[in-house]
Amino acid sequence: MTRAKVLLDRLRLPVIAAPMFLVSGPALVMAASRAGVLGTFPALNQRTTEGFADWLDEIRDGLSEGGEALPYGVNLIVHKTNPRVEADLRVCVDKRVPVIITSLGAVPDLVKAVHGYGGVVLHDVINLRHAQKSIEAGVDGLVLVSAGAGGHAGLASPFAFIAEVRAMFDGIIALAGAINTGRHVAAAIAAGADVAYMGTRFIATVESQAPEAYKQMILDSSMADIVYTPAVSGVNGNFMRASLERAGLDPNAPAPPMNMDKKEAKAWRDIWSAGHGVGGIKEVLPVAELVAELEAGFNEAAAALVARQGRAQAVARSES
Repeated sequence: MTRAKVLLDRLRLPVIAAPMFLVSGPALVMAASRAGVLGTFPALNQRTTEGFADWLDEIRDGLSEGGEALPYGVNLIVHKTNPRVEADLRVCVDKRVPVIITSLGAVPDLVKAVHGYGGVVLHDVINLRHAQKSIEAGVDGLVLVSAGAGGHAGLASPFAFIAEVRAMFDGIIALAGAINTGRHVAAAIAAGADVAYMGTRFIATVESQAPEAYKQMILDSSMADIVYTPAVSGVNGNFMRASLERAGLDPNAPAPPMNMDKKEAKAWRDIWSAGHGVGGIKEVLPVAELVAELEAGFNEAAAALVARQGRAQAVARSES
């Protein structure tokens, strides 16, 4: 069994609380990992590499109570427009971060550096071409960012995406795209994923760093309020229409060039992303309560599948 699968087997529930820009911080990461899912955050949520290192120390200490530290992860943007990637990677290697989730480019040297200390690398992809390039780079797992996911997302059907990637990859598959409930998690596993990748639902938690107005907009929105547009960063993503309109942005305007400067960070602060599953989110919960709710739904779905299998087997026996 690979190190990546061993790490996931330590989870109470096969869920990664996705790293969300300006939303995920130490409180959310620690609450998620303590509750039994994998807490993660983007390195760029800290303004400096020094501050990022301090967050890692805080998280490590908070997850090391009474024995072996619980797993957690960090998202690194590896695109050339991120001037901090090399410095932040050195910190991750020094701190031996258990899971690195890379975005906007799969880099073999980064994979080797993380494997050098025994870490796991997942890479998010939106299509088969990106998946193949990531596999060639040696990643341990792929995050399939399917139709309906919040933030930068693709347009592929999750079922078709899983099937085609699994045919060429035996590593970890994480599925993203409007996964909000325990039944959704079970559906992802039944479809062939190893773990569900949940972002939007964790925005509406007590421990998230999202402003209260952001959380309220999540509660007030439905699938019809989500706009797929490159207007924010130059890369297509799903955003809540109300926040786009408030910022005076036209979703149909030409895409701006992608960059990682302060102007874009400010845009993400004021323009709020969400996935198609917002219509099913009705309350802000502490992470521990959310994970317990997810687990109950997951177990209900699993029990229903077992019962259905039992009925099918009974019918087969009666016909034999």
